Amino acid sequence: MNKLSHLIVKLRYVILIAAVALLIPSAAGYFNTRVNYDILTYLPKEIETMQGQDILLDQFGTGSFVLYVVEGMEEKDVANLKSQIENVDHVADVVWYDSVMDLSVPMEMLPTEVYDAFNSDDSTMMFIVFDEGTSADATMDAIENIRKISNKQCFMSGMSAIVTDTKNMAMAETPIYVGIAVLLAVIVLSLTMDSYLIPVFFLLSIGMAIVYNMGTNVFKGEISFITQSLSAVLQLGVTLDYSIFLWHSYQEELDKNDNKMDAMANAISATFQSVIGSSITTVAGFVALCFMSFTLGLDLGVVMAKGVIFGVIGCVTILPSMILIFDNLIEKTKHKPLMPEFNRIPKFVARHYGIFFAIFLVLLFPAIYGNNHTSVYYDLTQTLPDKLESVQGANKVDEEFDMNSAYMLLVDKNLDSASMNQMIKELKDTDGILSVLSTDSLIGPAFPRSFIPDDLLSDLESDEWKLVLLTTDYKIASDEINDQIDTVNTIVKSYDPKAMVVGEAPCTKDLINITNHDFQVVNTVSIGLVFLIIAFVLKSVSLPFILVAVIEFAIFVNMGLPFYTHTTIPFISSVVIGTIQLGATVDYAILMTTRYLSERNAGHDKKEATLIALSTSMKSVVVSALSFFAATFGVGLISSIDMIGSLCNLMARGAIISMFTVLLVLPAMYMIFDKLIMRTTFGMNVDTDHRPHLGDRLHRHKAA
Repeated sequence: MNKLSHLIVKLRYVILIAAVALLIPSAAGYFNTRVNYDILTYLPKEIETMQGQDILLDQFGTGSFVLYVVEGMEEKDVANLKSQIENVDHVADVVWYDSVMDLSVPMEMLPTEVYDAFNSDDSTMMFIVFDEGTSADATMDAIENIRKISNKQCFMSGMSAIVTDTKNMAMAETPIYVGIAVLLAVIVLSLTMDSYLIPVFFLLSIGMAIVYNMGTNVFKGEISFITQSLSAVLQLGVTLDYSIFLWHSYQEELDKNDNKMDAMANAISATFQSVIGSSITTVAGFVALCFMSFTLGLDLGVVMAKGVIFGVIGCVTILPSMILIFDNLIEKTKHKPLMPEFNRIPKFVARHYGIFFAIFLVLLFPAIYGNNHTSVYYDLTQTLPDKLESVQGANKVDEEFDMNSAYMLLVDKNLDSASMNQMIKELKDTDGILSVLSTDSLIGPAFPRSFIPDDLLSDLESDEWKLVLLTTDYKIASDEINDQIDTVNTIVKSYDPKAMVVGEAPCTKDLINITNHDFQVVNTVSIGLVFLIIAFVLKSVSLPFILVAVIEFAIFVNMGLPFYTHTTIPFISSVVIGTIQLGATVDYAILMTTRYLSERNAGHDKKEATLIALSTSMKSVVVSALSFFAATFGVGLISSIDMIGSLCNLMARGAIISMFTVLLVLPAMYMIFDKLIMRTTFGMNVDTDHRPHLGDRLHRHKAA
């Protein structure tokens, strides 16, 4: 590494020019990476609901649909509006009363449940069907065009409308997220650094690494809007302390070496060795997300693992080049760090370690209980503010039609009429089902099949399947609708074993089941990977248990707080936050433990080693935690999308909780389990209880 470090220093101008030049293709890659705003598309492709979605698109040309409510409008005006909507690009069909019969025929001729599906007091409802998927660009463009020809009497509800609003909001807010993160990071760095200009170079080098990371996503084809919105602030938060370490290492080397080139080369070598151990645990946390069957985890995990790697490379190449090239400017802006030195706190913590261990024991079980009972939600409308048109549309459908959602059945077209009618009867008798719409439900004694227009028949029947639309007054992701879907599934499969229940509500039910399983898998994998890394880095059997226990306790506290504050969090937070917090903050514990082991091996007793480790590590831990906090806290405050805001709030709070836990609880662990640590850690001198010689005592006094 030493030769490479000197080469980096020698080629500093070439490196900086190349780094700037690489921004051009990276920016091109960034702008050519599609963003997916529909998280349901990340469900496994092999499950029945997703296979059903493919059948709808392939055989019915139906990629998605929305419910469209028109209030207080004459029938002829509604028909005119319907005609305009049908002319919008990528609208496959608009199903309304006049799709079934001419407006001159009284609506009362329709079966009652069919009539009620289209009408309520002075409101009427259409089903707008699109020929592309829920989150396809063409579908979102069609939604926007329909809104342009609609007036204040019109309301749209459905997943495609939600996705469109999510896209508009995310595109507007993502630049603000980055701006807030940078601003707060500058404040933190101004408090902790000894130069006004060095924070600028930190953020420039990290910014370049972020652009490289986002640009290389083009090879993935697309990324989720959650990854798009969070990756920059997350990458800033988890890699900023690498830059801080390089700067501090460089300043130390300058005290030993008058040659700035040699000092920087030595600093690069030292930084690389330290950062590799730190970054591996962070990467491991993100890699664990890739084991989710809900592939949003894979999307976020790959991008963030890649981002940490780019961050490390930028820290040991781009940042040293900037520091050396602009050395004179940096020197002119030096000042005394505004953050105070921590002298008294380490002594207090080391002296009262028993109290902090007792607090740990007292809080442990409430934290675990809260973590296990925190409420989560899966209904995507809850992640958006009430002012959005899609949310207002969903409320209007519920208000006017007592209907909260609609989903579909795919049934064998060759199923005989008697069985089909009996199945429909059972479905109508199912709790919460408001209507069952199909060719068979339209046909009755007063309404022969010949009356149904051919284009409507083609919408409801393909060569292989019949399409049945169910409307329900149960909310998506509720226990009631999930039980209802189970009942409906049992009914339809008793008549047709190959039948499928598809749509947003069944997909959300699958999402609940899959992410509950993913939560266990991700936690197990992340803990296992970090456990092995700690065991390898520290060469210990006991320390992985102790360090993971300390950070997991911090995670339990963080995730348990929503239970006690009666806050419901989005499902994705409960799945990924533990892994991110573990991977990003276990570094604090490794840093301090490494110093503790070093001091114990040097002959200090456990109390002195604990005090020295705490004194020398506290500032680094505080700076690292505040950096992570700064990158995420502001986003949590200003984000209008709760799925993003909640994640950032939990990450920001988690960084601070982990910081306090490592600084207050971990020293107590050293004191209590010292004998176990000494005997189960490779290379430790077991007989370390003798007093150090005078030189050691002077060194200890200076460190304290």
